[in-house]
Amino acid sequence: MAKDYYEILGVPRNATDEQIKKAYRKLAMQYHPDRNPGEEKWANEKFKEINEAYGVLGEPKKREQYDQFGTVGNIGDIFSSASTRATFEDLMKEFGGAGLRFDFLDDIFGELFKGKGGSFRIFSSGFGGPGGVKFETPTGINLDEILRQAQRPKRHDVKYEITITKAQAARGLEKDLVRKGKKLRVKFPAGIKSRMKVRLKNARQTTDSQPGDIIIQVKVK
Repeated sequence: MAKDYYEILGVPRNATDEQIKKAYRKLAMQYHPDRNPGEEKWANEKFKEINEAYGVLGEPKKREQYDQFGTVGNIGDIFSSASTRATFEDLMKEFGGAGLRFDFLDDIFGELFKGKGGSFRIFSSGFGGPGGVKFETPTGINLDEILRQAQRPKRHDVKYEITITKAQAARGLEKDLVRKGKKLRVKFPAGIKSRMKVRLKNARQTTDSQPGDIIIQVKVK
């Protein structure tokens, strides 16, 4: 059964875009875990709910589809359009101005950033440290950079092994390595020995469109 996003945001079905945005920002401040001590888990779930709702109702085409078919969105929808992302960035600035932390957002959007290095923990706010020193929130919250970190593929090297004869090792040779339909010419220098490696720097960018080297270990028989 489709969720009632209008009910979640507390707005009528004929609400204007501005009313929907205003309701989302008000609820986001209300359900921030810092404002719900002892009920952080509940607050996080409510925060997830309103972000999912706004990600759909805050984008006209998705709202139209939802109104017609009741299609349910997901937590990442809030970043998929310029308008909803801009509202989210403004909300983060409000959090900072109110001295509210951002780190809980890593749990809210955990699946989106999982294993990809993006993090809201780079932003700090409120009071802390020795003597109650105030750590200021950055004035320019750059969500684009967070998303770039999250979407940036992790570097991953791949390894191969090649067996060559003593004669080939002595004089050196060139061979073609084919990976994912892409051919790479590999040069093995004269005098190469067993367990030596040839590293093709950033070759995975060519074969996989991903960062990483291809490492070939030699075995001489």
